[in-house]
Amino acid sequence: MDRKFFKKNRAKLSKYISKGEMAVLFSGSAPKKLGDESYAFTPLRNFYYMTGLDRQGFIYMMYGTGKENKDIVLIEPYDEMAAKWTGAAMLSDEAIKISGIENIGYNNDFENILKDIVRENNISTIYMDMEEGAKAPEGMTEAEYTSLGEKYHIENMHDILAKLRMVKEPCEAEYIKKAISVTKDGIYAMMKNARAGMYEYEIEAYFDYELKRHGVKDLAFRSIVASGHNGTVLHYSENNAMTNENDLVLCDVGAQYKYYNGDITRTFPVSGKFTKRQKQIYNIVLEGQQLVIDSIKPGVEFKRLNILLREYYAVRLKEIGLISSDEDVSKYYYHGVSHSLGLETHDTGRGKEGLIRKGMIFTVEPGLYIEEENIGIRIEDNVMVTDTGCTVLSEDIIKSVEDIEKFMAGN
Repeated sequence: MDRKFFKKNRAKLSKYISKGEMAVLFSGSAPKKLGDESYAFTPLRNFYYMTGLDRQGFIYMMYGTGKENKDIVLIEPYDEMAAKWTGAAMLSDEAIKISGIENIGYNNDFENILKDIVRENNISTIYMDMEEGAKAPEGMTEAEYTSLGEKYHIENMHDILAKLRMVKEPCEAEYIKKAISVTKDGIYAMMKNARAGMYEYEIEAYFDYELKRHGVKDLAFRSIVASGHNGTVLHYSENNAMTNENDLVLCDVGAQYKYYNGDITRTFPVSGKFTKRQKQIYNIVLEGQQLVIDSIKPGVEFKRLNILLREYYAVRLKEIGLISSDEDVSKYYYHGVSHSLGLETHDTGRGKEGLIRKGMIFTVEPGLYIEEENIGIRIEDNVMVTDTGCTVLSEDIIKSVEDIEKFMAGN
């Protein structure tokens, strides 16, 4: 991502930071796994969104001066011995080149630098990033936060950051499209190689291989490859069951490209042919998805999309005799139809999307889960809102019954 993108993001944030206020964001650190091993590090996304820097232990601060706001990023000091073990720390010149932030300090002097900024600029409020229900900002321990709160007045700026990230820049859409493109290849590899009698994890392995082949290191989330009855469990991810001849395989998967995520679900018959009943239910889900997609435009309430889908299901499921009342829809459909997508798979601002705006990117993922028939179907695409509707970013990933059967037959 060009550093102009991060400069633009900081300019947006600056409008919310007045004289006597400052914002503090942390890049985070990898949690310990066991012994001397840690989990792989990934930067806290609000820090990355403002700086473009993806090293652990970094700290970003923006503060109001009464004139033009100033900022500083604190990086890790160079340690020659650590460099021999884990690689060299990012030097100040590189941090400046990536982020465009000219003022560089070191994180081992955080408290003194913070104290000096507060004193010299009469800072009365410090904004930090805390998701709803969090006991401390991302990147700090509860004890560290409590100690800081004893010295300074702290406010939460999570909703501000969520608002900024909700609408995507064109360069963000391009990264998401790249993630979707890689995801497509992985899905096609699974469909092409799936056979009854394979274990779910064997099918999943074809997806993983395609990602590695494209140089993609991270998944957007833990892959769901669920066959038969497992497809009726929303977040099933054990992927360890053997597939049977007439099973559907629900694959909810996504690649992550430069921290941006794709999130696609396709459901296909492991044998290559839908049964009559599977086809019937599948087409109801597919029609419902198109209804939602056709309803997306600026000014529509985000939550309205799910209401529309439930109203549609109430009619269609009565027609096929699956339910007798509107309330029965919840027995077979029990999640929301959309969530925001971006630097996080379930992107920041969850539940606070409000009205749909141009530039928002989110999923459209209706499903039906008929446990008593071992039928679990979900079809998920990613869309970007335009002036008058939306563009389906994943439109070239096949999803009709006819196209899936033709593809799996090798035609």
